[in-house]
Amino acid sequence: GRAVLPMLVEIRDEELNPLPVGKSGEIWFFGPMLIRGYWNRPEANAETIVDGWLRSGDIGRFDAEGFVYVEDRVKDMILRAGENIYGAEVENAIYDHPAVHEAAVFGVPHERLGEEVGVAILPKDGATLDPQDLWKFLEGKISPFKIPSHVVIMNELLPRNAAGKFLKRELQQRLAKGELKAATRTK
Repeated sequence: GRAVLPMLVEIRDEELNPLPVGKSGEIWFFGPMLIRGYWNRPEANAETIVDGWLRSGDIGRFDAEGFVYVEDRVKDMILRAGENIYGAEVENAIYDHPAVHEAAVFGVPHERLGEEVGVAILPKDGATLDPQDLWKFLEGKISPFKIPSHVVIMNELLPRNAAGKFLKRELQQRLAKGELKAATRTK
């Protein structure tokens, strides 16, 4: 949607500079109806409210007509070799695969690149999904560096919080501990 006065909306980069139309960054809000702060949480206030502007924690962009598009959450962004990868974009491409029931994309630590893309997938009932087939399916749909390097095929529903959102940090931790096994792409 569009911002309605007296609310102001900006898209900002990591250095807090406003970005032009079409560029993705964090969505910031300013206006009289915003919270003034969190009760007895000065550290949360310092992170969230800067010079009266509220950092939403959402990644988005403006289009040429002034509409704001929310693309992902800042905390879910994967930084691979200096490239920002938004999990929602990768998930949308994966959901186009006919065998996918659920998919959650998350960062996997990498010594040289910072992070690589990982995904946990629950296939649809009666369907099988081979990581090689998924990698081939994604070629040409998203940039090569966004194709998951680590694919976990689950046989149970992916973990969710009370609001129904995937627990991506839990998936990261379980993979790191060896509780989940991933097929690894070597390309």
